[in-house]
This record gives sequence, structure tokens and C-alpha cells, in this order.
Amino acid sequence: MSGHSKWATIKHKKGALDAKRGKIFTRLIKEIAMAAKSGGDPDMNPRLRTAILAAKSENMPADNIKRAIQRGTGELPGLTYEEFVLEGYGPGGVALLAEISTDNRNRTVSEIRHVFGKNNGNMAAAGSVSYMFHKKGDIVIPKSAAKVDDLMNIIIEAGGEDEPIDDGENWEILTAPSAYEGMLEAVKKAGITPASSSVSMVPDTFIKLEGQQATQMIRLMEALEDCEDVQNVHANFDIDQKTLEEVAG
Repeated sequence: MSGHSKWATIKHKKGALDAKRGKIFTRLIKEIAMAAKSGGDPDMNPRLRTAILAAKSENMPADNIKRAIQRGTGELPGLTYEEFVLEGYGPGGVALLAEISTDNRNRTVSEIRHVFGKNNGNMAAAGSVSYMFHKKGDIVIPKSAAKVDDLMNIIIEAGGEDEPIDDGENWEILTAPSAYEGMLEAVKKAGITPASSSVSMVPDTFIKLEGQQATQMIRLMEALEDCEDVQNVHANFDIDQKTLEEVAG
């Protein structure tokens, strides 16, 4: 799982320092509003609960969260967003999923197709790559923050079964989506601060990229994530830590 966790960690570090913090908030507000369409009570709506948790981790003000919920439930006026997933391939045959939330489907599809074409990738038909990914809770912890034995104890006590994955720089804990909140709470309760955490589409296998293909792949990821209507991008590349930091830094 190393490619996935390393990219998530770098994005988290960049986000904490990034001048684009407003864009992070915009995406979180969209997610909260979309989640709230199914009900504004986070105790009864797991997706909303997870979205609020993500917003709080980025220090979003409580009033912003409240207004986003009210827009989703219809208590406040707001745009109507459509959600869908676009699939494609990147350099080296890497599989990509882009989660979209937009008020204009045609505009967004055209924009994403342009981004793929400009960055050595191409869009694919629905179902072409999605079968390679599965939704999982994903908690990435720096090795400096915890020993593997301590993490195993936390995982067992929280009802988990799988051992943390060693990606070289971090430990990665994967859970069923329904177990994510409980596992994250157990990790934080133990005094451990994750490098990143989310419910994400995690790939089953990875494609190792080096050299020019690695650079092209990072540029494609960044271009997709810069698109206003893209909520999340998932890919099954594995690129070494040094290259990721040099190109994405």
C-alpha cells in the first residue's frame, strides 16, 4: 500500500502549508452538503459524520460546518450538485478514479478529459478500473510516532484484525469503512497523531513508476486535484519517497 499512503501523507503536509487552504475548505463544504442531503443528524448519517470529522481536522470553523449542513438539508439556499466518478489511465498504465461533485456535468467531463490528455493520460469507460479499488478506512501513522507492537494492541482492542502495513516511512492501518471512526478514535486516544486519515478508495495492486513516468504521474495527479469539481483522486501508482517529495514539493 506504499504508493497510496506516501501520496496521502505528502498531500496532508502540503495542505497544512498550502496557500490553497480555501480550496480545501470548498471541497469539504461540498462533501458535507452532499452528505447532509441524506439527513442532517451526524449520529444517524455516517457519511456526514465522517465529513464533519475531516472538516474539524482541517480546523474549519463550526459556523461553516453548520451552514454546509443547512445547505444540504435545504434549510439554506445553495447550488445542487451531482456526484459521479470518472475513470482513466495515467502514465505506465496506472489506474485512476476521480470523484466528482459538480453543478455542470458536461463542463466538468470536458475539463477532466482535457487534463488527462494534456498530462499523458486518457479517460476510460465506466467500470474499466473501478474494480481494482475498494473503499476502506485508511490511517497513516509516522513510524516515529508509534511502535508496531503498540499499534497492534490498539488495533486488537478496537476490534480490528489486520496488522499495520509497513511502507518504509509510515505504518498504514486499513479498516472496513464502518470501523474507521472507532479505529481513528482509538489511535488518537493513545496519544498518536496520524499523518493522514480518511475513508478512501484503496487499490488492490500497485504499478511501480520511475523516472519520466513518475514525474508525469505526479503532474497528472496535481492537475486533477486542482480541478474545482474534483473532490478526491485515487490511483494505484507506487513512486519512491524521494521522487514524490522532489516533484510534489
